[in-house]
Parts: sequence; C-alpha cells; structure tokens
Amino acid sequence: MSNSPSNPKGTRDFLPSELSKRNHIIDILRKNFKNFGFLEIETPALEKNSTLLGKYGNEGDRLVFKILNSGEKVKKADVDSLKSNNLNSFTKSISEKGLRYDLTVPLARFVAQHQNDLIFPFKRFQIQTVWRADRPQHGRFQEFTQCDADVVGNNSIFQEIELIKLYDKVFSDLGFDDLVFKINHRLILRGIAEHIGLGINLNEFISIIDKLDKIGLESVIKEINDTFSNVSISKLESLLKDKSLSFNKISSILNDSPLAQKGLNDLNSIFDFISNSSIKNEIRFDLTLARGLNYYTGTIIEVSSKSNSKLGSLGGGGRYDDLTSLFNMKNTSGVGISFGLDRISILMEERNLFPDYLKNSFDVIIINFGIKYLKEIYTLIDSIRNQNKKVLIYPDKVKLNKQFSYANKHNASYAIVFGENEHNNKEIIVKNMIEGTQSSHDFSEIDSIIF
Repeated sequence: MSNSPSNPKGTRDFLPSELSKRNHIIDILRKNFKNFGFLEIETPALEKNSTLLGKYGNEGDRLVFKILNSGEKVKKADVDSLKSNNLNSFTKSISEKGLRYDLTVPLARFVAQHQNDLIFPFKRFQIQTVWRADRPQHGRFQEFTQCDADVVGNNSIFQEIELIKLYDKVFSDLGFDDLVFKINHRLILRGIAEHIGLGINLNEFISIIDKLDKIGLESVIKEINDTFSNVSISKLESLLKDKSLSFNKISSILNDSPLAQKGLNDLNSIFDFISNSSIKNEIRFDLTLARGLNYYTGTIIEVSSKSNSKLGSLGGGGRYDDLTSLFNMKNTSGVGISFGLDRISILMEERNLFPDYLKNSFDVIIINFGIKYLKEIYTLIDSIRNQNKKVLIYPDKVKLNKQFSYANKHNASYAIVFGENEHNNKEIIVKNMIEGTQSSHDFSEIDSIIF
C-alpha cells in the first residue's frame, strides 16, 4: 500500500496562484452583493438531519453527507434495521447531523430561528462551503463553495428583476458578455402537468423534465411514459419539442390553467422590464428549464455558457414560497440565486479572463544584504506597504542570483537593492523586474518612492 499523501475523492487543495483567482471572483461578488443591498451572514457547516432531509427530493436527500454519531450515541444504533435492510431507519439511528447540501435550506432555518432579530424584507448573501455526495467530474466536486444572494419576506416580481440585473452585473465585471440566462416558471410546469392529465406527483414529473439536457427528449418521454399512466405523451412532446413557442402560443395552449397564466404573466413582466434595461448577456425563455430541487415554486433561472455547454450551469436559482413554513414560520416568500464559483473559474481560465496582476505573489522584493542595511530602509518598506503593495523581504543574506531568481519565480514587479555600495553613495536602487530597467534614488527620497 502506498503511503503517498492524497485528498479524499471530490475535494481539492488550492495553490496560492489558484486561490488568488478564486478570491478575485469572490471580491467582485462581495462588492456587487453589497452594492445591491445584501447583508452577509454565515451558518454552521453542520445542520441537523431533520433540517436538511426532505427538502431536496429523493435524489438530493441521497447526496447529503451524514455525520456518524460519536461516543455513547453509537450504542443506540438500530442493528435490527440494518439486518432487515431498512437502511433509512438504520441511518437515522446512527446519524443526527449532516454537512450542509446548499445554503438555501439553512437560510430558511436561520430566518425562522432569528426572525425577531431581522428586518424584512431581509436581503442576505452568503459565501461558504457546501458538500454533496455526487459523482466527481469536470467542474463538479463533492466539496465546493456556493455564493448565494436571497431576498426573504417579499413576493414582488421586482426581486427577480433585481437578481437578474445582479447576475448580469457580476458576470459583466468578470468579463462575460455572451452568456445565456434561461428563465422559466414552476407554475407553467404545473400547467403543463395539468394539460397532459397529470394531477399529482408534480415533483417527480419535474425531476424527470430536469434531465432533458442530460438524456435528451426521447429518453425523457420514455421515462414519463414508464412512470405515469393516463397522460397525453403527444401533448407533452409537442410542447417540449418546439423551443421557439411564444408566450402567446403557450398561453393559448394552457388557457384552462390559472396557475400557468399566473406564471406567464410573471415572466411577461420580467421581460417587459428587462427589455427597457441594459443587459449585456442574453435572457431567454426556456420552457424545458425545470431545476430539480423541490422547494422552487415560482420563477426559476439558470446561467450557462453558449461556448461550453458541457461545463453545466454557472449559476441558478428561483422563487421558493413559504420554505420557512417547514420551520414553523408561515407565509414568508423567498427568492434567490447562486453563483457556481468553481465552474466560473474554469471558464475564466479557458478564456484567459483573469487579470495579469494576479500572477504576482508580491509586488516588491527587498534584497537582503544583512540586518544592518534592512534597518536603514525599513521606513521605505513601511511606506511601500502603506501604498497597498505586497512586499517581501528575502529572509536570508544569500547570493544575489538566488534572491533575484526567487523574485522572478513569483513574478515580482520590483526589487529594491540597498547594500554597502548604496549605503556609501546614500542611494537606493529600484529595479523594474518586468522591463529590466533600474533607477537610482537619493536616500533623502526614501519616503517619496512611488510604485
């Protein structure tokens, strides 16, 4: 057996160069979240299983990482359930907590628990790690960071408009102007279910529709036909096949569904507002967009790249009415969006959208000629740092080639040379490491050297 160190499957280490790029994205996210009026919160990595389970559908619940009870609690394991292959009951007996699957359900718990301390409508953003026991693949990990913005306590369609504008502003700031924001409404999907004769099992129906991009229309139709009886497959196929159907045409087809009409009116309002607003990326109605999570009830949105569809969505979200009722807080609507940090980073890397300055581990290196000379120029070092420059003092008095090689490997922009000769000449040498030039400064200018 190899003793080589390795990560658990589906997790990663981040090198300094990688982390600087992630933080660049997060900085832009955090700036725009605040500019749009959102307040930051944090919630624990661990949540009670009773909080998490039953909110994500069967597929989602299966992917929740459960934490094994410790100590004396292990003795309470229901071994009989295990013997009878009742894994659900057995799991409950050995696990009370799980790692958070997303940030939305913990938000609902948070709002219900702290409702007396919050001002509604409550606008929050959250940037934290989540975990899913999913099969790792390109752009998909078991441990990843979610970046969410939500509004709780207001059912105005204007909140959806603001979130679309937020999406567009963030992605524009990151350098994207050719993404597609696909939008649909859960009430329209309910209307379709009614239209084809499906009265119940809506969540199961939506779960199958959500697979359309992965398995194709033919497989979706087959799965629905195999799952449900007495449904009009021909009606469903004609709706899903034609992605160019207009609102008016769909409204005519679903004219007997008040729910569908409400959904269509909401989307009409959004598109009407957006049409008179500057949006750099494309917003498109997509009747096949479902988003599989059970808690969505209204508008749903998903962001994807036109050039790299295999990467999956770069973000998504929607309205979830009354999610807080699961935690005994009734009649509280919410709507929110999430940014896929890892996939955004992958696409930015592919397109070379990260600024060049992120390659620099530090801006200025101080060449070490010994503590005596470092003491003389420490005022300068402080001054440079006060200019918000990253300064590294080489820790040892070693050969100059080694110190300059270190600076080059870290893409340092400048090097400061102050040794015996410079001391005697009462000067400071500043080397431009990028251009290969250098300038000499009188020691009296120590406080005024600007980078």
